[in-house]
Amino acid sequence: MTVESLRGGEFARVFITIGWVCTAVVGVVTAAVGLPSGRAAATSVVVLTVVGLVSWSATLWTTEEPGWILPCLAVTGVCGAGLDAIHSSGPGYVLCYMAVAAIGLRRRGLAAGLVAGLVGAGLVAAEASVSPEPVSAAVGSGIGVAFVFVATRFAGANRDAALRVQALHAQERATRVAQNEAAVLAERARLARELHDVLAHTLSGLAIQLEAARMLAEHVHADPRLIDHLATSHQLTRDGLVNARRAVVTLRDDTPYGVRQLPSLIELTRRTTHLAITAEESGLPVDLPAELDLVVYRTVQESLTNAAKHAGPDATVDVLLRWTAQVLTVEVRDDGGTVAAPAPEGGHGLAGLRERAGLCGGALQAGPCAGGWRVELTLPLPALRPTSGQAARP
Repeated sequence: MTVESLRGGEFARVFITIGWVCTAVVGVVTAAVGLPSGRAAATSVVVLTVVGLVSWSATLWTTEEPGWILPCLAVTGVCGAGLDAIHSSGPGYVLCYMAVAAIGLRRRGLAAGLVAGLVGAGLVAAEASVSPEPVSAAVGSGIGVAFVFVATRFAGANRDAALRVQALHAQERATRVAQNEAAVLAERARLARELHDVLAHTLSGLAIQLEAARMLAEHVHADPRLIDHLATSHQLTRDGLVNARRAVVTLRDDTPYGVRQLPSLIELTRRTTHLAITAEESGLPVDLPAELDLVVYRTVQESLTNAAKHAGPDATVDVLLRWTAQVLTVEVRDDGGTVAAPAPEGGHGLAGLRERAGLCGGALQAGPCAGGWRVELTLPLPALRPTSGQAARP
């Protein structure tokens, strides 16, 4: 049997269990039948039994295939043949069959066949030397050893074939996953190119035209309301251009974003916006699936962007993550600072986040609170394993 075969879970457990049962059987039989008469014979039986069982037991402590496995099995078989020759009523033949069976299951190649043949020849010679009918004893022992070796070799080959099929299926699944990921990345790259070439260029041209129209309106002393509308349209276009560029970067970037990246996001926002941001986390964090992880990250990212845009640089923002066994709650709230009103609830960013949350079975709520703005995301958690570290920290 190959290394992979013995690592095959249930097979390894069954093999090792049977091996220890056989060890116990040999010990019990040896104690039951007693020792032969004569000090030399008794000593030989004890030594051969101990050496055979020790070498056999050594092979049961590993499911790997180190080079010493085959010599240990050879020692077990030779000790069994010697025991059978000295004390025919003892369990010597059992040790021989154990060694041959293990060789058939665990080893391949010419060396394994030669060792099995050596053990079989030793057992045949031992049986022939002590039996009143040496020919029939030799033939019977030879047939028995050959049957055990062929049967276990066949079982081992079947197990190897089954494991190879499993490995091929696993490789096929991994290949399909890689192909799907490559297709997704290719589609994202195509969408990024289209978005950049069409939308970004169009918005850039529109921003230039609106700025020129505003300057012309000022030059001809047009109605101030027209100038204000043109300025507002120009600013909206610039904001749309920024969002379009952000979308292009997001599509081209395959970096996984999630809870673990929140500290970096918060620190970056602190440096670039000078917002006073605090982060707190309670409960036992778990490793989220990729889609849930991304929803959490995008919710915090969009909420911080809105706070920087609408609440002003002197605002205080709190990022709260509350983990329970069933639900993760993400709350981002600001105090509004001393400037403009909070972001409108119907913004496209929040609408997209609601859609993301809904696809994951969660919900997103946004609205004013105590002079500021509050966004709360709730996501149901499947049965997930705890993670080792905390994610969001002040």
